[in-house]
Amino acid sequence: MFKYDYILIPSIVIGFVSRASMLRVDYRQYPSYPQGVFSHLTLGIIASALGSVALPAIVESEFGAVTFLALAAQQFRDVRNLERQSLDNIEPTELVQRGTAYIEDIAKAFEARNYVTMLVSLIASIAIYTFNKIGLIKIYSIIIGGCTGAIAFYLLNKAISRQTIEEIAEVKPANISFNGALLLVNDIVIMNIGFEASREIYLKNGIAVQITPHNENGVTTLSNIGQRQAIVHNAAVLLGLRKDVDEPDFTPIARRDPHTGNVVMVIVALEPDVECLVEAVKNTIVLESSKRKPLQSYVGRKAAD
Repeated sequence: MFKYDYILIPSIVIGFVSRASMLRVDYRQYPSYPQGVFSHLTLGIIASALGSVALPAIVESEFGAVTFLALAAQQFRDVRNLERQSLDNIEPTELVQRGTAYIEDIAKAFEARNYVTMLVSLIASIAIYTFNKIGLIKIYSIIIGGCTGAIAFYLLNKAISRQTIEEIAEVKPANISFNGALLLVNDIVIMNIGFEASREIYLKNGIAVQITPHNENGVTTLSNIGQRQAIVHNAAVLLGLRKDVDEPDFTPIARRDPHTGNVVMVIVALEPDVECLVEAVKNTIVLESSKRKPLQSYVGRKAAD
């Protein structure tokens, strides 16, 4: 297939660049750097190569080569399982755990990004081949193929992007108070704090927010325990936590008001800035497994009226 090198090389490069642009090493530290990033970049090269070779294989009637796409799909599913297993293994080491729903969402995201890479390479190779076939010289075909791949990447990446809490709910600061030993946030009972010293720390350094859903879809989504655990985990990672092992009093927690569907969250952070907490909660992703849309059904709309 050396006569198709003008297709293979540019489409592999385009696919690899698309995969590299989707990697984010941020406060979550997942994928880890450098080993995790290296692993995912290597998979990106493999995915882009598989996508770019599909068209030349079909043109040359090498249909056996196309079966590698099916094998690739199986391998990417295995990647998802490996990511899930890896995160499950380190979960006990977290002071505030991600939760199984968050872990599953991360694993799905890494699998989907490999498919995006493969599709971008495939689409770029089709564009290069098509425009060259209709008479354009190779360099112009490659440029158009690169632009087509970039557009495909933008659309596919947008399609798999996830909402944030800010898009489904309003987040604002909340008040912390005590009724005896009961910790309250905006008059919603959180938990029992038995030690007076712990109560004083909450009143001095504790910060809290209230999350008010925009509609019934948001109410149902935020009722998911995994979604609330993801919010708590992100807040603890970003703001730090005044807690060590065997200190349950300072475990951050999010509680739901069963009457309104609002969620309140309290944390004793190392950086007790409530505005930063608001931003941390707003920027938490909405997990696929927790997303619900009852308003799209007749029964859900009728119940909301």
